[in-house]
Amino acid sequence: MKIASWNVNSLNVRLPHLLQWLQDAAPFAVGLQETKLVDERFPAEALAEAGYHSVFSGQKTYNGVAILGREAPLDVQAGIPGFDDDQKRVIAATVGGIRIVNLYVVNGQSVGSDKYEYKLRWLAAVTAWLEAELRRYPEMVVLGDFNIAPDERDVHDPEVWHEGHILSSALEREALQRMLALGLHDAYRLHHEGPGEFSWWDYRQAAFRRNLGLRIDLTLVSDALRARCTAAGIDREPRTLDRPSDHAPAWVELAPAG
Repeated sequence: MKIASWNVNSLNVRLPHLLQWLQDAAPFAVGLQETKLVDERFPAEALAEAGYHSVFSGQKTYNGVAILGREAPLDVQAGIPGFDDDQKRVIAATVGGIRIVNLYVVNGQSVGSDKYEYKLRWLAAVTAWLEAELRRYPEMVVLGDFNIAPDERDVHDPEVWHEGHILSSALEREALQRMLALGLHDAYRLHHEGPGEFSWWDYRQAAFRRNLGLRIDLTLVSDALRARCTAAGIDREPRTLDRPSDHAPAWVELAPAG
């Protein structure tokens, strides 16, 4: 059972890439971020023809999240309960018995800015909600564009992306560690210890060709799923396409229960 995450950076532009990737990679379920579509324009019919049910929460031009599944997503939750926020950044659903929580984490703009403070509040609200969700749904995958590189191995240049820089700052990393402390595990790090594999590359400065990237797209598995996590990785191929998203899909493979 492959479960993946992909920030498509506009589903309107990247739908052909997504349909081809779904055919080639054949994931069981996918969380999408930055769909940038109002719900009325979400391409549910095209995805159904490709074999995927979909649930989504979108808005024009910005943000937007969705979950696609070979089986119909159940018990859908959009947004963070109790957290007043108009931005469409969170959707959760159960697919094939696995609770999937799809997050498009706030970027934060710059350390110390109002958007940075909002990011920290947002992460605290998500973590508090996930604590309760894990009691209801022990078998959980939390995935998405986290806009946080977990440690120095996850940035191409630690002297640039240091603990005082956005996406790698100390407070952001501490917030991520508090989330992991709930009983979640970075699936990629269960199988890979070394540096140098990334999921996001800037469009500028030939960053992808030079591998000047960050690993900010994560798949986290709960304690109850850790023993079933047989593989995890990042699929660079879609980033090589014409007019690609600046992100590549991150994925985790789960063995069958029992």
